[in-house]
Amino acid sequence: MVQKLDRLVTLFGGGGFIGRYVAQALYRTGVRVRVAQRNPGQAFFLKPLGGLGQTQFVACDITKPDQVAAAIRGSDAVVNLVGVFKNPYAVNVGGARNIAEAARDAGVHALVHFSAIGADPSAKSDYGRSKGEGEEAVRAAFPGATIVRPSIVFGQEDNFVNRFASLARMLPILPVIRGDAKFQPVYVADVGRAVAAAALDPGAHGGKTYELGGPEVLTMRALNQRISEATGHRRTLVDVPDAAASMMAGLFGWLPGAPMTWDQWLMLQHDNVVSPGAKGLKELGVTPTPLAAVAEGWLTSYRRHGRFAVKSPY
Repeated sequence: MVQKLDRLVTLFGGGGFIGRYVAQALYRTGVRVRVAQRNPGQAFFLKPLGGLGQTQFVACDITKPDQVAAAIRGSDAVVNLVGVFKNPYAVNVGGARNIAEAARDAGVHALVHFSAIGADPSAKSDYGRSKGEGEEAVRAAFPGATIVRPSIVFGQEDNFVNRFASLARMLPILPVIRGDAKFQPVYVADVGRAVAAAALDPGAHGGKTYELGGPEVLTMRALNQRISEATGHRRTLVDVPDAAASMMAGLFGWLPGAPMTWDQWLMLQHDNVVSPGAKGLKELGVTPTPLAAVAEGWLTSYRRHGRFAVKSPY
């Protein structure tokens, strides 16, 4: 067994929202981390977070097999966090296959593939279908891969909770689409620790699938209400009829900056929660963190007077 201090983990997509937390969890174990992504400069902020010489950077487009093979060379473990919503098949399927095949050919000990709850080759949404096909491609090339499927991931830099917080600050009335849709939001730092644990112990986690969710299941309406209150803006929530939301996503979802794409509308037709009996954070040694325990620390910036404000009753 290779000692941790000598291990090299290649982290595809390490400069992204989730990647920064996976990298920090790996740093704490003493392993070296090689961050691979199309523009390594976007990940340079990670360097001071690790120890001297603990971080490497390499440019890599995962749709190009030769670049993937070069990025993986010499690695003990590989983590693939890369995923896209727009034109997803080249990255979510082809790129995932390239990484799995290169990891196999390089004799890598562990591969962690980051997927999503709802991944299914027969899903109606392009994203869900591409994630499902990506999982199949990874398993075919690297049967011992660990598949990690999170629900909605929240954290200070996310594009989910922050989007609703921004709307609560700007709008006097909050429109809610698919208010009864259920989510199980999971804290990004918990996800980072879980992924690191899987990457560093393939003997315990290799070949398994984990679904990551937080300690609470919330509807879209309840989530909006909670965020509204945390930002000090008690807004009236108005449910958008499904017919209107569907028409909006279908007609205008392709426009830049549209509030919802057609693919996102399709994904909202199914609850985004951990399956009954699925292995999750507990089996990876992580205690889930409630949204309320951490979100208010950064949501105060959306209040009228920032962190110095008193919550408004309105």
